[in-house]
Amino acid sequence: MQRAIRKAAAAARRALSAAAARASSAPPRGGHLAPGWGATTRWLCSGREALSYDVVIVGAGPAGLAAAIRLKQLCRAADADLSVCVLEKGSEVGAHVLSGNVFEPRALDELIPNWRQEDSPIRVPVSSDKFWLLTKNQAWTLPSPFDNKGNYVISLSQLVRWMGTKAEELGVEVYPGFAASEILYDENQIVTGVATNDVGIAKDGTKRETFQPGVELRGRITLFAEGCRGSLSEKIIRNHKLRERGQGQHQTYALGIKEVWEIEEGKHKPGSVIHTVGWPLDTKTYGGSFLYHLDDRQLAIGLVVALNYRNPFLSPYDEFQKFKQHPAVRELLEGGTAIQYGARTLNEGGFQSIPYPVFPGGAIIGCSAGFLNVPKIKGTHTAMKSGMLAAEATFKSLVEGSSMELYWENLKKSWIWEELHKARNYRPAFEYGFIPGMALSALERYIFKGKSPYTLKHGRPDHEATDTANLHVPIQYPKPDGQITFDVPTSLYRSNTNHEHDQPPHLRLRDPTIPEQVNVPLYAGPESRYCPARVYEYVSDEKGDPKLQINAQNCLHCKACDIKDPKQNIEWTVPEGGGGPGYTVM
Repeated sequence: MQRAIRKAAAAARRALSAAAARASSAPPRGGHLAPGWGATTRWLCSGREALSYDVVIVGAGPAGLAAAIRLKQLCRAADADLSVCVLEKGSEVGAHVLSGNVFEPRALDELIPNWRQEDSPIRVPVSSDKFWLLTKNQAWTLPSPFDNKGNYVISLSQLVRWMGTKAEELGVEVYPGFAASEILYDENQIVTGVATNDVGIAKDGTKRETFQPGVELRGRITLFAEGCRGSLSEKIIRNHKLRERGQGQHQTYALGIKEVWEIEEGKHKPGSVIHTVGWPLDTKTYGGSFLYHLDDRQLAIGLVVALNYRNPFLSPYDEFQKFKQHPAVRELLEGGTAIQYGARTLNEGGFQSIPYPVFPGGAIIGCSAGFLNVPKIKGTHTAMKSGMLAAEATFKSLVEGSSMELYWENLKKSWIWEELHKARNYRPAFEYGFIPGMALSALERYIFKGKSPYTLKHGRPDHEATDTANLHVPIQYPKPDGQITFDVPTSLYRSNTNHEHDQPPHLRLRDPTIPEQVNVPLYAGPESRYCPARVYEYVSDEKGDPKLQINAQNCLHCKACDIKDPKQNIEWTVPEGGGGPGYTVM
C-alpha cells in the first residue's frame, strides 16, 4: 500500500512539473492573469516553476471539488473558458478525507441533479435511526433528535474520489500529492496563489538526490478548501482579521476517532444509524459516538470528543477503546475485523464562529470556514454548498467584473445561514455540563424550534479550557485486548499512514523549552494523550528527566495538537505532499 501511495504521488509530481514546463515555453491561454505571465520568467530564474490559472483551489474535499465542478458548469452554460486547478496534499483524492458520514444530499441534488442515475458511491439509504443514552452497562433509547429520512450512509472518501472524476471530466486539473505551503501575495498584498513545498529536503536541511523545488500556482482567484483548521486558511483568517469581521467568536473544535469494521452477516443491518451520548465521557465533557452500517458488512464506528475538555489526563483514543467495550457495542463487534482507523478534528463553533470568508484575491470555503451543523453532526452538504456559492461569485467576478463580496452576501441568503442559525445554541449549551446541555437542547428543538430569542456564547478557547493536573486524578485505562480494543501502533498500521522519514519536521515548537518547563509540571504532559497517533512521547534524557520526542512520521493530520496545546506552542505545517494517512473506505 505504501509503495503504491509513493508511486501515485511521484506520478502526480511529474505531471505537474511537466505542466509547469509547458507553461514556461508557451504564452498563457486566453483569460489568464496577464501579470502572472510576466512574473513566470522571474520565478523560473529563482528555481521555482510556475503555472497561471484563472482559479486555484487548495484542497480536494467536498467543498473544493464542488466549487471546481460548479465553475466548469457555469463556463459551459455561458460558453466561457476559465482554467481551474485543484491541489490536494494527500497521495490521491480522498486519501485524507475522514468522516463518520450520514450524507444529506441536498447540495449534491443542486450540483449534479442526476447523480442517482449514475454510478455514484451513494447506495445505502438510512433504514433506521436510533439515539442511545449510555451508562456503563446499559443503553437507554431516547427520542431521536435526528431526522435522517432521505439521507444515506456513505464513505466520504469514496464520494470525493467520484467527485474528483466528475471534475476532471469537466476539464478541471486535479493534482494530488502536492502540499500548498505558502500563500503568494503581490506588491499590494493581494493573494495571487500558493506555492507547494520543496520535496527531497533532508532533516538537516540539505538537498537529497530526489530534490524537487516547489511549484508556484498563480490564480486570479484563490479558494482555500483545506478542511478543518487548514494551515493556510488559519493564516488568512488571522492576518485579515476575518473572524472579527464575521460573527466574531472563536472557533471551537472536537476530535473524531473512527474505525471501519467488517462484522458478521447476521449483525449487519445496511442503513442502520445509531448515535449515543453519555458513557464513557464524564458529565463535564461534551461528545458522543456513532455506529453506521454501510454495505458489504461494513460498520463505521467512532467517538467524538470536544476539545474543550478539562481533565489533562483524558485520552480521546483510550476513551474510544473503552467505548467499544460497552456490552451493546462489543456484542456488535465480536467476530468481526477492524480494517481501517483514522482521526480528524471538526469545527463545532457553528453560526457564532463563521468568519468573514472573503479576502483580497479569494475566499475561504467549506470546513476551513466552519459550516458544520453540530446537532445534525453533518457538514458535508453545507461545505459543498459554500463551495458552490463561492464558485458562482468567482465566475461573476472573473467574467462580469463583479466583487467577490457576492459570496458573503449570497451565503447570508442561503439555506446554510438559515440552518446554522437555527442550530446555534446547541453546542454552547453544553458549556454548563451534560444535564443542563441536554435540557437546553430539548428546549431549543421542541419549544423554540431554532427561533429562541437569545444566542449563547462559547466558553474559553479549547487550549485555555485545560485544567492543571493537580485538580484531577490520573485515569487508568484498561489494556487493549487485541480483539476489540487495540494499541496505537496496531491502529496506525490500519490508517496506512506514510511519511518520508528523512524530511524537515512539519510539527514545530515555537518555544522548545515549554514542554519540559510548563506542560509536564503543570499539565502532566497532555500532548502524550490528546494526540490519537502517539506523535508526542515523553522519554527520559541522560539525567532521567522527561524530554519530549516528536514522532512526526505517525501524524494523522488531525490537527488536535495545533488546537489543544495549552500554550499554543505547537505549529502544524504541511509535510511533503503525498504524506499522511491513506484512507480508502473512511
